[in-house]
Amino acid sequence: MHSTLLDSLSGLLDFCTYFGAALAYTAVFCTIYCKITPYDELKLIREGNSAPAISFAGALIGFILPLYSAITHSVGLIDMLIWALIAMIVQFAVFGMVRIMFRDLVNDIEQNRVGAATLLASFSLAIGILNAASMTY
Repeated sequence: MHSTLLDSLSGLLDFCTYFGAALAYTAVFCTIYCKITPYDELKLIREGNSAPAISFAGALIGFILPLYSAITHSVGLIDMLIWALIAMIVQFAVFGMVRIMFRDLVNDIEQNRVGAATLLASFSLAIGILNAASMTY
């Protein structure tokens, strides 16, 4: 019984390491994403606006999907950290590209226009899924 418990807990340190790194990367992603968008997502969300919440959630999930893939497929912690960074950069690029394609995007999200936010969230999720699927070894 004692051996079984120890066997079950043998991966706890690795779990804590990867989970902690993933949480740290998520915090960094959220911080940088909120800085690169020209509107204050958190302020607008606190005011009850749905559009920035939708676009931010899409970007966050679009980052978490490839982060999950990086954790699952990495050969070690450094490998995971590198691929997580790539996933982060890809999501920032998605925002930039969609912003270029739809010039009124920023204004529309600031004005709580859900259609624009849904479009951005959809691009973020779609690219996140492709990014995650591409992280195979």
